[in-house]
Formats: sequence, structure tokens, C-alpha cells
Amino acid sequence: MNGTDVLTSVSLVRHAFGDVPDDGWDRPAGTLSWSCWETVEHMADDLFAYAGQIAPSDSPQESYLPFVWREMRAGGPSSTVFVERTAGTLGLLRVLEACAAMLAGVVDAAPSTRRGWHPEGISDPEGFAAMGVVEVLVHAWDVADTVDRPWTPPPHLCQAVLDRLFTDLPPHPDPWETLLWATGRGELPGHPARTSWRWDSRPPAERT
Repeated sequence: MNGTDVLTSVSLVRHAFGDVPDDGWDRPAGTLSWSCWETVEHMADDLFAYAGQIAPSDSPQESYLPFVWREMRAGGPSSTVFVERTAGTLGLLRVLEACAAMLAGVVDAAPSTRRGWHPEGISDPEGFAAMGVVEVLVHAWDVADTVDRPWTPPPHLCQAVLDRLFTDLPPHPDPWETLLWATGRGELPGHPARTSWRWDSRPPAERT
């Protein structure tokens, strides 16, 4: 996966949610304890953080970069990136796209041999692109029902994420349904719902 995939995922979000009223973001996002606003902030923060992990020539191999993380409220997401609430929908989605552009640029500029730390495995630029895309796709699903907007990303993007980050998944014809199930958000016929899950961000050739 590459920077174009990251930008595509966020372009889809801007199209799907661009007409949400400015005051329509404050209810909980699906089953999350975060509001829809906080969830999109979290998406932006993930993209920003992933760009940081793969940007330095001597990226840390044991931790995230030492950006300062904090909560805006007790129980809210711990983040570096926050958006002025008065900026409304346009400001929120602009920040999301800006962070996507940072990750996309870094992913496409970094050598394929570069590695950065992630708790699910030290990864390469392609892996950070895939992780950015999965964060956008599944958290947009968390938001979609609450703000009453449809959200079904294209199968090829879902399949690319599954191929890069998830192993040993049961066969199923719909990549989006599979991705939701793989991330504990949906049901798959014949398989119990996942109450815990993880991906493997290591490059496939480096998994043991």
C-alpha cells in the first residue's frame, strides 16, 4: 500500500461526511465512549503519529516518537492533534486531510528499508500506510451511523488492508464485512464475534 491509498481513504471520508452539520459531532461514535468529533480527531492523530514513526532516518525501534500526548477530557482519546471545536465540520475534515497528506508524503518518500516502531510490530512504509487506512475505514464506520451517513468503502481498499495486516482470516466474499469482523465490529456467518483482536504490522517477509 502507498500514499495514494491513504489519501483515497480520507477523500472518501470528506465526501461522506462533508455535509454533517457543525453541531452534529458531539454524540458518541457508535459503541465507543468517544464522541464523533473525538473519533475523527483520533483518526487524524493516528495519521500524524504514523507519519512521525517512519519519517526520521533513525526512527526509534522501541517506542513512539516523543510527541506530547494528552487528554482533553477524562476518558477521551490521548492525542497530539486536536481541532478547534469552533472550526466545525470543514475545519475537522481539513485537519484530517492534512494529516493524511503528511503520512502519504512520508510513506512515498521513505526508502522501503526504513522501519518504525508500532506496538503490533516494527513496520515499513507500506505497513504504516495500511495502518493509516484501516484506522480511517473502521473509525469512519464507528461514526457513520451516529451522523446518519452511509459508509461502505471500496472492496479493493479493504482487501489491500486485509492482505497487508491480517493473517489467518476465514474466507469470505466481502472484504468490507471481513474487515469489520477482523476489527471486532461485525459478524461473519459461521464465526463468533471477535471480542479481542490485533493486526500484524511487520512486513510479511519478516514475520516469524
